[in-house]
Amino acid sequence: MSNPLLINTHLPAFSQITPELAQPTIQQLIDDNRTHIARLATQHTPTWSSLAAKLEELDDNLSRAWSIISHLNAVTNSPAWRDAYNHCLALISAYYTELGQNTALFQAYQSIADSPDFETLSIAQQQAVRNALRDFRLSGVALAPTEKQRFAAIEERLSALSAKFADNLLDATQAWHKSLSTAEMQGIPEAQRALLAQLAQQRGLEGYIVTLDAPAYLAVMTYADDRTLRETVYRAYVTRASELSAEGQFDNSALMSEILALRYEQAQLLGYAHYAELSLVPKMAASVDVVMAFLQTLAQRAKPAAQQDLAEVQAYGQTLGIDTVKPWDIGYISEKIKQQKLNLSQATLRAYFPAPQVITGLFAIVEKLYGIQIYAKDTEVWAEGVSYYEISEQGRTIASFYLDPYARANKRGGAWMSNCRSRRQLADGREQLPIAFLTCNFTPPVGQQPALLTHEEVITLFHEFGHGLHHMLTEVNISAVGGIHGVAWDAVELPSQFMEHWCWEEEALALMTRHIDSQEALPKALLNSLLAAKNFQSGLQTLRQLEFALFDLRIHSQAPLTAAQIQAELDAVRADVSVLIPPPFNRFQHSFSHIFAGGYAAGYYSYKWAEVLSSDAFSRFEQEGIFNAQTGAAFRETILAKGGSQPALDLFIAFRGREPNIDALLRHSGLEQA
Repeated sequence: MSNPLLINTHLPAFSQITPELAQPTIQQLIDDNRTHIARLATQHTPTWSSLAAKLEELDDNLSRAWSIISHLNAVTNSPAWRDAYNHCLALISAYYTELGQNTALFQAYQSIADSPDFETLSIAQQQAVRNALRDFRLSGVALAPTEKQRFAAIEERLSALSAKFADNLLDATQAWHKSLSTAEMQGIPEAQRALLAQLAQQRGLEGYIVTLDAPAYLAVMTYADDRTLRETVYRAYVTRASELSAEGQFDNSALMSEILALRYEQAQLLGYAHYAELSLVPKMAASVDVVMAFLQTLAQRAKPAAQQDLAEVQAYGQTLGIDTVKPWDIGYISEKIKQQKLNLSQATLRAYFPAPQVITGLFAIVEKLYGIQIYAKDTEVWAEGVSYYEISEQGRTIASFYLDPYARANKRGGAWMSNCRSRRQLADGREQLPIAFLTCNFTPPVGQQPALLTHEEVITLFHEFGHGLHHMLTEVNISAVGGIHGVAWDAVELPSQFMEHWCWEEEALALMTRHIDSQEALPKALLNSLLAAKNFQSGLQTLRQLEFALFDLRIHSQAPLTAAQIQAELDAVRADVSVLIPPPFNRFQHSFSHIFAGGYAAGYYSYKWAEVLSSDAFSRFEQEGIFNAQTGAAFRETILAKGGSQPALDLFIAFRGREPNIDALLRHSGLEQA
């Protein structure tokens, strides 16, 4: 039987893809690639077609298999998949480091760049060559042999440490649950009660339980009247994967310190002062000082608003008998304020956001904006609740995606878009169409009723779909600079955050809301309450994100730190930025997977940086109409279609007609008067 990981003529046969296939397949692909690369690197006069195009084909063969393995490990995690993934990760890490340090390949690419024919290449091809040369240098191609070996060893170790960090966080999250008494359930609405009962049933237990997965955690933190319960659940959540968690074997303390030390050593090997400086080389931001000034300016703008937000919470807490507000009170009191002052109840609001209607509305919105059509198709998937869709334009399929929206056991938390296949031109002239994996962890359906989404979950869906559109609507046939590939990391959130704006527009909300029972659209009064709540506690929310970004930048802008010193850095940032200091037992950093197990090391600031771009881009739609097809076409042509084939700033200017400014972000966040 043919290997399902190697078939490219149709969609993945997930039922046939087992953990046992993973390592031998990856090893085979790497071995084949090494053989081909040894020949390719010996060319006397390398050209784009004789070298770069051939390397892209080899890389795509490996990427397609590795993407599926990585995805299944994340969404169907098991000991077998975890073991297979970690073995493959070591092979992949070693291979790409070896590739990046291949002097003959580097010289071949340099030969292409120096050739008179370079100017005849397309803009995308030229960008791909420039990026490749930069990445060779950042992989240590110019280092002495012993330093190359050390750099490669660091890369391999960092891959293993990041994977272990993520495994520990998942295990610590899954390991904890608490049974709830009838008294502890007071205040929790019916929909959330049904979820907590379903979680108990899935574990063979009676009654209700709370877990540390986001839907269950937030149900308690938002609604439970029992303050002691909220503190217990908060403590369990913020000490996950730390020395203070009940499951001490999942402690990430030592991993964080080693990760920081190895990143610092890598930066020093390449001649940079620290990892943050190295990290900024392929990004938009010019320097660490520029980023730090940007974050601190935003913090200064947000802090007065945050102080007002906290004062309102404290004042309302007094009416509830809470004399001293603690972090585990914020969500609970805030929901009460929304209900009373804004006449906005999350439980009432959710009834208007059944997941099928939200998805239908999302598709209608992007169809209006970009002239595309989206159709559900039957195909094999990896779990119940997963759907597959094709995107077509003028009767021609141009892309497709899988949507895995709901939380379940053995699925990593959070939300993300990842690549299943990239758009590229095949050797026979045909186009390989892009396929995306869109993964979320929304509150799952209970019984026969469809899932009812919170407005926050709706925003998350639109965010990830924005990433998906960036991947799927690319018109670049070179995978290295198509879609999100090759995009400066501090601009990659532009299309995702851009899509979030439609979640706050009346015309768009009309398309995505229908009451679960009456089928009525969102009533005007509830709509007004929702829109009035857009910037509810925006000061607190902004400071929270800036706290994370400043902490990330600080720990990557100095010599290595111990676990205690990492905590001290976080404490210092909080003392400077925050208005409500978390308790001493808070170990947020132990679950900060964005920077310790994701791509955001020294780059978490990218969310706010890109929010300047996305808010400014959306302001053109505010001026010209949120469903203006010409404006949508312009955004598609300049931002989505071009991917990473041109510098992000150039593409933004092409769409907006000028460089970005911060005014729209401040206005959309309600901070323009701060």
